[in-house]
Amino acid sequence: MSAQVSREFLDPKVLARLAPLLLHARIPMLGSVSGRHRSPIRGSSLEFAEYRKYVPGDDPRRLDWKSYARNDRHYVKEFEADTNLRMCLVVDTSGSMGFAGDGVSKLEYARHMAGALAYIASRQGDAVGLYCAGTEFHQEIPPKRGPAHLSVVLDELGSMQASGETGLAEALHEAAERVPQRALIVVLSDLFIEPDVLRGCSQHLRFRKHDLAVFHLLDQSELEFEFDRPVRFVDMEGGEPMLADPTIVGAQYRRALDMYLEGMDQVIRETEVDYHRISTHEKYDDVLARFLLGRTPKRRG
Repeated sequence: MSAQVSREFLDPKVLARLAPLLLHARIPMLGSVSGRHRSPIRGSSLEFAEYRKYVPGDDPRRLDWKSYARNDRHYVKEFEADTNLRMCLVVDTSGSMGFAGDGVSKLEYARHMAGALAYIASRQGDAVGLYCAGTEFHQEIPPKRGPAHLSVVLDELGSMQASGETGLAEALHEAAERVPQRALIVVLSDLFIEPDVLRGCSQHLRFRKHDLAVFHLLDQSELEFEFDRPVRFVDMEGGEPMLADPTIVGAQYRRALDMYLEGMDQVIRETEVDYHRISTHEKYDDVLARFLLGRTPKRRG
């Protein structure tokens, strides 16, 4: 890959704005180094989890002597072990992601978001990976830690192109099996797939104990469909173009869109995906700030 790949999608002002915020997992993670994320493995951190009875071989320094004074029994304090996070970005690179309406393309919007998330995760010591989910532009970079690996991920983000049909479902099933242990899987896509297909992907990821977050990227013109004269619609994923009069097909389009979005909403409720429906007219740093704040763990007590 060329070393001259542009990284203009990394905006220093946006990174500075997001710097005080941290990326958290919604579920306990398994990692190989200490970090800031909850682990299902009990260990020695500052956050108390529970008591259990002392057994020979336990570290006597973890005995709760106050409990012993009260009931004359030995109990050991268990704490939640903190660990590092694996984050895997899944970016849809199908042809429809090249649609820009009167603003930035969906792929460019996804590139900005993915670059900022990769930078944030790497800065806090977490592993970052990338799947480019297209049939013509497909790439897999396993999650790893470190500045050198972040550079590889950013270069790949900079070289992404939108073409061909979507390979999102295949990429998600692949990530479910190939990403080691538990991970945060972040999807950036216009989700031009049937809701039932997303349900299957979500269930597979949940079965593998991954945390799934989805950014559903839509252009405002796709949501409003406010065309006032006959338009030639082009299938950006390879289908035949179609000339249509919006005054005739507009109502039918809106009904189909409502049914599709309702189907997606039902899947989200059933699978508990961290889902965000985004118009690409929104400022992406506002979207990321809401996402990061929404994942901040609530203080106990």
